[in-house]
Amino acid sequence: MAHKATSSFMILYCSLCLFTLINALSSCNGPCNNLNDCSGQLICINGRCNDDPDVGTHICTTPARPSGGGKTCRSSGNLQCGTNSYPQYRCSPPVSSSTKAILTLNDFSEGGDGGGPSECDGNYHENSEPVVALSTGWYNQGSRCLKMIRITASNGRSVLAKVVDECDSVNGCDSEHSGQPPCRKNVVDGSQAVWDALGLDTDVGVENVTWSMA
Repeated sequence: MAHKATSSFMILYCSLCLFTLINALSSCNGPCNNLNDCSGQLICINGRCNDDPDVGTHICTTPARPSGGGKTCRSSGNLQCGTNSYPQYRCSPPVSSSTKAILTLNDFSEGGDGGGPSECDGNYHENSEPVVALSTGWYNQGSRCLKMIRITASNGRSVLAKVVDECDSVNGCDSEHSGQPPCRKNVVDGSQAVWDALGLDTDVGVENVTWSMA
């Protein structure tokens, strides 16, 4: 009887130890010093437990919907950049055969205002190439990477352009984003070639357009 009681006590003690150890691990956004401080598949990024971008988990975040956004796309929070606050979006308006968007200008070449190389292919692109970046929801975790879209301006002219990057609607104001704030939820960020093909003035910098999958 004494042997059984001792065995039961040890099992209970080990169970309590394991329970305590598990609860000691940090969950989403919990403090950490290294990988071992985070639970499950989370990793330690800048002192906080978060999803591992290499694994592609979404334990701490909700991935964008495949359609490019729900009927209503609301801000998921705000990013403070100095004295300015910018809304963050993980979604974009639904994609249709004529999706309304804001066309902005981007330099995808090395040393340009696009920051690092394009996410889709890891390359820089010359201003003569008709390429675009899409807002986070429309980019949809890369599902539209290297696909062609048709962009139509209000003057009736249109152009085919290749999706090569994400116009980040969540993060910004850092060196990775060349100090630029998060994109709006409905942006098609086009190269010089896209603007030229549409006959638009790059000095204006922002134009209303529509786009669809080609």
